[in-house]
This record gives sequence, C-alpha cells and structure tokens, in this order.
Amino acid sequence: MRHLVGIVLAIVLAAAVFFAASWGYLKLLIGPAGPAGRLPGGGGSLLHNHAVLEGFGALLGVGLVIGVLIAVPRISPLAAGLPGLALLAWTGLYLFSVRRAVQYIPLKTRPYGNGFEAMLFDGVLALVGMAMIIPLFVPSRWRSKPVVTSPAPYAGSTAAFPDLQSTQTMPADRGLLSDWTEPMPPTDPNSPGASSPPQAPWGPADYT
Repeated sequence: MRHLVGIVLAIVLAAAVFFAASWGYLKLLIGPAGPAGRLPGGGGSLLHNHAVLEGFGALLGVGLVIGVLIAVPRISPLAAGLPGLALLAWTGLYLFSVRRAVQYIPLKTRPYGNGFEAMLFDGVLALVGMAMIIPLFVPSRWRSKPVVTSPAPYAGSTAAFPDLQSTQTMPADRGLLSDWTEPMPPTDPNSPGASSPPQAPWGPADYT
C-alpha cells in the first residue's frame, strides 16, 4: 500500500516538475533578460521584478516537494525515484539524439514545454534526476518499519490464582494463639463418655 501511494505521488511530482518548475525556469530566463553582454537587471536588484519572483517561487515550491519526498523515510522511494529515472532517461536520449528528445516534449508551444526544453538543454533535468533517484538505493526505504505495540496488561492474575482467603482452612476468628488463650469447656466427670481424671504417680496404696 505504501508503494502504491508512492506511485501516485510520483505522478503528482512529475506533473509539478513539468508544469510548475518549467514555467518558473522560463520566467527566470525571460524576466531579467537584457542585451547581450550585460548583467540581468543592469546589475542591480531584481526584487522589483515580478517575473523573477514568480519564477523563484515556483522553483522553490517544487524543490521543497522534492526534498520532502527524498528525505522522509516513511514515504516510498518510488515517489521521487520514478520521476528521477524519467528525467535521467530524457537526458540520455538528449545526448544520443537531440531531435528525438525535443520531439517527445509535450506542449512545446506553451511556456511549460519551452521551459522544460530549456532545463533539458542546460542540464538542470540531469542534476535534479540524480538527486531524486538517491532513495532508490537506500535499502531501509523499501522496508516498512514494524509497528511497536505496548504489551497488554496481564488479565489472568485473578483468574489463574484464587484468593488466598478462600484457600484458608482455619476460621477467620481463630489463630495460632487461640488454642492457648481460649478456655476449655467444662466436662462432667459422671458422664459416661468422660474420661477419668489423671491419677498422681503415687496412690493411697503407697502409704500402706
């Protein structure tokens, strides 16, 4: 499930690179452009140039999304790795055949296509693609971390071991000293079942 979400994020990131990053990169190229051999903006500040600020904002936003998808361990490496592989493949095609690489760029008549072509020519796609495929080579990013759960409280303490009070055979009102402190009930010597009183070791016969 995590890698399926990563594929969806990869599609979203690829769209962000093509539309937002390409548009912002083209803004940076066209906005401060001046005569050849002169510094952009006449060498002064570009903070008043709205095209430059918009271009930087678009590039920073896409860069932040790419950084999050690369750095967060819980996100599947496919989220950043698949678009990175596509950018590297496009760069490789550009090295082998410039005509085919440009031919496969969609919406070339729009600013998105022009900006993507400019990033391809300047090597920006190659640099970004190399950074985006780094999570693919980290083994821990492919394994989901096990969920650590706290042990359940031991519920069999009262069921397995009966109450000690219920196992006592001695009555509650008796103790070890009760046999010494409790008076014995009187017995009738004339009763048939009564035992005779103990005789002294000497008897009347000893005096005769």
